[in-house]
Amino acid sequence: MTKFSMIARFTAKPGERDTLAAILLEAAANAGGTEDCQQYIIHYPADQPDVIVVTEIWSNAEAHAASLALDETRATIQRAMPLIAGVESTRLTPIGGKGA
Repeated sequence: MTKFSMIARFTAKPGERDTLAAILLEAAANAGGTEDCQQYIIHYPADQPDVIVVTEIWSNAEAHAASLALDETRATIQRAMPLIAGVESTRLTPIGGKGA
């Protein structure tokens, strides 16, 4: 199967970036419990104080979709939603490189 990756750009409501990041870090810790999630990294852009970028690599798109259906994941999303002003995401297919 083909690996799946995604880059998500979250814009937090003003003053909520750190709280949202903490929730996303919990999601990263939970994703670490599955072999299908090979990377889930939270980033702060240096020049955008309300933005968080998440990069993910999964064994395949189906594993990523299945993770979103888990009760634990759905609860985490519900906690995060009130803190989010906007989300942009890009679905990718990794083809190689260090860490891929």
